[in-house]
Amino acid sequence: MSLFPHVRFLLSVADVAQFPPVDGREVAFAGRSNSGKSSAINAITARNALARVSRTPGRTKLLNFFELAPGQRLIDLPGYGYAEAHAEERRQWTQLIEALPGRESLTGLFLIVDIRRGIGEQDVQLMEWAAAAGWQVHVLLAKSDKLNQRDRATAFRIAQEKCGDGITVQVFSAHDRTGIQPAQKRLIQMLSGSSS
Repeated sequence: MSLFPHVRFLLSVADVAQFPPVDGREVAFAGRSNSGKSSAINAITARNALARVSRTPGRTKLLNFFELAPGQRLIDLPGYGYAEAHAEERRQWTQLIEALPGRESLTGLFLIVDIRRGIGEQDVQLMEWAAAAGWQVHVLLAKSDKLNQRDRATAFRIAQEKCGDGITVQVFSAHDRTGIQPAQKRLIQMLSGSSS
């Protein structure tokens, strides 16, 4: 049985004025284009196509809000690091993202990182931005099925060192379902306002 049996798409936002009311709690999901973010959202919510998975990087153009339960929302942020995005699209994304720390309902960030790439400079900047906003941060080292056990362990150790205190990290794979339950548990903690 799904931990989020009533999850549903709520709305796509292209402008700050379209944000839903600030009530309840929200957790944002972010990551580089092609990091496995959409697959992670689908696996954690136990839905095959809640977030659209694409072979083309940068397909998420808007902020997509999903309701997990009354007063509990997930925000799917546009992937970053996609060079072919138009300047106007990047400006629009930036405006939306910069408005998020003003949402008192937003309490946490799930950062999706391709375990083969590791945590890059943009990922670190995003974690620092989230920490400055007072959010809890949880890192999913996605696509872990692409590495052997030894390389996964090394990548996990390096990621922990880069993240430092206060940020939780785990190995994850939507493909072979590694780490789905711990990710669900961490999401529920963030939505309930409890720490790790």
